[in-house]
Amino acid sequence: MKRILLAGALALSTTVLSACAGFTPLYARPGVEGGLSSIETEAAEGRGGYLLREQLDDAFNHHQGGPAAYKLVFAVNETRFARGVRLDNVANRYELKMSVTWKLLDAKTRAELHKGLTDVSVTYDSADQPYAAIAAQQDGQERAATEAARKIQLDLATWLAAKRPA
Repeated sequence: MKRILLAGALALSTTVLSACAGFTPLYARPGVEGGLSSIETEAAEGRGGYLLREQLDDAFNHHQGGPAAYKLVFAVNETRFARGVRLDNVANRYELKMSVTWKLLDAKTRAELHKGLTDVSVTYDSADQPYAAIAAQQDGQERAATEAARKIQLDLATWLAAKRPA
């Protein structure tokens, strides 16, 4: 009985895998990886802008000193909302919303090629101790920057994959 189930599972997996023959991963498409690594980011003001730039440089695998075909400029707007309130009416849980407006520009002509708006929300607990509260807020900023960079990277990779070579 086990041999029949094993043979059936093997036949089913072969059929399923052959149906995926036309699938091409996003990063395997021509121009995506090379296009991402040729994007140079310009940091926005503030800690959130700095963190986002660091995450984007890591995500794009940008080679410092090499010629950039594109420049990514962005503005970061952060808002913080109290979400959890204790009995003594002191907030102990916050939501951090990071809104990033970005534009992809041609590095030579500064012509706008693609643009977008990326919104990210994260929550974090706030402690009574001042240092712990600051550390929690900074951790929330780092998580928001990481998620925003991931979304921007995916949007740009999709755009680069759909772009027709010149």
